[in-house]
Amino acid sequence: MTNIDLGRPVQGDVVDLILDDHRRFEALLRDLRDSSQDRDAVRRAFATLHVAHAVAEETHVYPKLKRKNAVDDDEADHGVEEHAEGNEALLAVLELKGTDTQAFDDAVEELARLVNHHLTEEELTILNPAREEVGPQVRTELGEQFAAERNRQIEADCGRVDNVRRIVEDARDRGLLDDEDDDQDDDQDDDED
Repeated sequence: MTNIDLGRPVQGDVVDLILDDHRRFEALLRDLRDSSQDRDAVRRAFATLHVAHAVAEETHVYPKLKRKNAVDDDEADHGVEEHAEGNEALLAVLELKGTDTQAFDDAVEELARLVNHHLTEEELTILNPAREEVGPQVRTELGEQFAAERNRQIEADCGRVDNVRRIVEDARDRGLLDDEDDDQDDDQDDDED
């Protein structure tokens, strides 16, 4: 668990709750880049929030927005793929021993690149349609479901490295991630022919 406050909302408009988390992600990424911070604590907090947020969106928000025709399958599926890519980059950050190395800085840069891309895209292609196509009562009900799932995940310490590793392996098995190692192996096989 982490001592960094991740917020524990229990209700609200789901769009506002998601945006609140997006601002938390941005602040945590700033702290991850700041060598004067306790970067190990920050990466654990980021991991917990990233997993909890993604699970809550994939379990409740995306399916409901699809049923309400606010987003189509491609937009929701793309969001799931971006969560998987974020988790893969997060795992690279979590698996590094030290936080004061160039390897750590490089891993944080890649994580920030992927997460910032996802936040921007989700705000434009998922949250805007949710505001326009889904009424306030449904957004409030969805907010309660999102918050409850998010808080359950945080309580379960979902950001543990073993759990993130399991999530990434599951995403790879589901075909959500390109396995770059396989591509490199294929290239080497081609060279040997």
